Amino acid sequence: MASLQIPFLSPLISWLYSIFFQKHLEICVLGLQSAGKTSLVNLLAIGQFSDEMVPTVGFNMRKVKSGNVAIKVWDIGGQPRFRSMWERYCRGVSAILFVVDSAIPLPYSEGAKTNQPTNPWLVATDELHSLMTRPQLAGIPLLVLATKNDVKGAVSAEEVIRVMRLETISNREVSCYSISSKRQVNIDVTLRWLCARSPSSAR
Repeated sequence: MASLQIPFLSPLISWLYSIFFQKHLEICVLGLQSAGKTSLVNLLAIGQFSDEMVPTVGFNMRKVKSGNVAIKVWDIGGQPRFRSMWERYCRGVSAILFVVDSAIPLPYSEGAKTNQPTNPWLVATDELHSLMTRPQLAGIPLLVLATKNDVKGAVSAEEVIRVMRLETISNREVSCYSISSKRQVNIDVTLRWLCARSPSSAR
């Protein structure tokens, strides 16, 4: 006896699966101005890189789809006047991405220039550690992304871990990758890291 073929059944099941078993993730992307945050978010959202990005003023929200994971991305401005907003947008997210510009030379390990408060690495380190001490953000996974590794002399992930003292952040999971939005280096690794931290959500 020939089996009855229902051509629309498989697409229907796939659609129902995507509705009821899709994973949902909300992340916050932070970092100093001109670190490469918006270029990264734009690449994740539409798969395109642009050298000419307008700095984020305040915040932007984008949605990213990776497999069966839907990601809501908050891109928060990195100028000093917006940093007080960081904690508010990080509350309750699935992960925090902190972006640093690895093309900027590291501060000297010795000498007066080490302690210059305006050095981007020192400022970024202070801002990150201050944020990580907020009780409302305890336990939220942190991913530090060193962007622009396509630039000659870019700082490695190992150096970022050392300079930013990431090993001292002990109240959460902490990871660090060296990436390039322009060359799309380790963008897939970043997405896998994010997707692995998204809880299943039935909607």
